[in-house]
Amino acid sequence: MMPRYVVMARAVLVLVVAASVPGLVSAQARGAPTPRSPKEAAPIDLSGNWVSLVTEDWRWRMVTPPKGDVASVPLNPEGTKVANAWDPATDGSCLAYGAAGLMRMPTRLNITWQDDRTIKIETDAGQQTRLLRFDAGAAPAQRSLQGHSAAQWEPAPQPGRGGGPPQIPRFGNLKVTTTNLTAGWLRKNGVPYSENATVTEYFDRFKAPNDDEWLVVTTIVSDSKYLNQDFVTSTHFKKEPNGSKWSPSPCKPV
Repeated sequence: MMPRYVVMARAVLVLVVAASVPGLVSAQARGAPTPRSPKEAAPIDLSGNWVSLVTEDWRWRMVTPPKGDVASVPLNPEGTKVANAWDPATDGSCLAYGAAGLMRMPTRLNITWQDDRTIKIETDAGQQTRLLRFDAGAAPAQRSLQGHSAAQWEPAPQPGRGGGPPQIPRFGNLKVTTTNLTAGWLRKNGVPYSENATVTEYFDRFKAPNDDEWLVVTTIVSDSKYLNQDFVTSTHFKKEPNGSKWSPSPCKPV
């Protein structure tokens, strides 16, 4: 049996700690707070209709580049060899609409919450659907064009006022890591990425001085099979008031 003086000492210690941490006793009485879902904890709202604004790389995005035009992509010799073997008859293939190249397409996005832990991105170009999962779990055994996307918020907490605790984050970004892909193209003219590629994306939303809402997607493609170094792009989208301009166009099945 524990000595009586030890029991008393522990009781005093608990009281001292409780008194030094405001709200501890009341918090214990109320029970632990219920964790917020990713949807509830979102520091930015990505939902809605967005249209890509092609303000750079027009010749590689708005039209299909000619065979062998691989400028600005850091291909290694093997990647260049594969790109030079592209067959123009396959132009329009769904291989150009995989996760590593899809957001670079001139397209519209419809972003919604499939559930409280999954963001769904639909594109009218190629008619693709991406699922960004906050509870990603293990990747499925079968690879796919859109792969397996694990999402996480990266909030930027605001400092508390008057030396108080940090406030609930009101801004930040979404980080998405996609693996388990099938091989595809970075551009419509067969510039390749392999099934072992990893795609890391950062989604940021901000308001322009004229009150337009912008979405910027920074994409980093890492692929040791075909690339000498990471291929990095920054793609811009503008918020639209509704989906009235949505114009689905399918890609050619692989």
